[in-house]
Amino acid sequence: MLEAKNKIDFVVTWVDGNDPVWLASKAKYAKEANVVLNSDARYRDWEIFKYWFRTVEKYAPWVNKIFLITEGHLPEWINLEHPKLVHVKHSDYIDLEYLPTFSSHPIEWYLHKIEDLSCYFVSFNDDMFINAEVTPEDFFIGGIPRDCGVFSPIVPNPGGISSMVLNNLEIINKNFSQRKVIKKWFFKFFNLKYKKHLIKNFCTLPWSPILGFYDNHIPISYDKIYFKKIWEQEENEIRKTCSHKFRQKDDITHWLVRYWQLCDGHFIPRNVDWGAYYNISSDIDDICFDIENSYHKVICLNDGDCVDNFDELKRKLIMSLEKKYSEKSGFEK
Repeated sequence: MLEAKNKIDFVVTWVDGNDPVWLASKAKYAKEANVVLNSDARYRDWEIFKYWFRTVEKYAPWVNKIFLITEGHLPEWINLEHPKLVHVKHSDYIDLEYLPTFSSHPIEWYLHKIEDLSCYFVSFNDDMFINAEVTPEDFFIGGIPRDCGVFSPIVPNPGGISSMVLNNLEIINKNFSQRKVIKKWFFKFFNLKYKKHLIKNFCTLPWSPILGFYDNHIPISYDKIYFKKIWEQEENEIRKTCSHKFRQKDDITHWLVRYWQLCDGHFIPRNVDWGAYYNISSDIDDICFDIENSYHKVICLNDGDCVDNFDELKRKLIMSLEKKYSEKSGFEK
């Protein structure tokens, strides 16, 4: 059992994109939305969320609590009586002036305000699945988050979130120099666990500013202290982001907290192949193989905008998940 001071919680966000009340509320504010950054794909339901709980129960039974964050609605199958499950509504922890929100950013920027959330927690999106047995040490060692300290220049893509990442980097570069970070934490950034990605750190050596970080889109281990620290220093920018009902290009994201942890050396290197990121539309066969063979410890199944055969892809995905995780978890009625 984990000692009380080292308890690790999981936080997962979920939205019912089919809820008529939520849809009506969203439509009321939709004129504010950037269509590209807030496409319907971000709210589409693949009907696989129950498997998220099945994998947690199977592969991470040691987790202290699971905080399920929603606007208020719930999956019809969820068992709220489970002793490890805590349902948190947006109104329970986000300042009411920013509600309702249809952006993930205020939902994530306020995570440290959740009542009784452990100092050490792992932030999941509902498309990030545990895919093999994991231990507490996969996420934290002695209260220090596990992560990959890999620098990587940001490449802007139309419709992507690179503008927000660059906003994060503006703040990072006000506070840190890459050369000083590397000098202080050399062996955390030049570590063989990063494999081929290690070359990125060598390639960025000539620059003093931080050009970007390798974002592998998997669950992030957070020390709550860093949320509090950045809120104290960048409250105006965070509140500006939280005031947006939908994602906007001038937002900053919770990845800023991750970047700060990295620059502070507040992480322990983890194998870069520990997790994998997939696009469902183009990688469905690789996804099914990974699920059925537990090739990576965690996987992110991204829902891209260009999905012409949604029903067929969903069928294949559910078939693989059901093949591996057919037994109900205690989190289901």
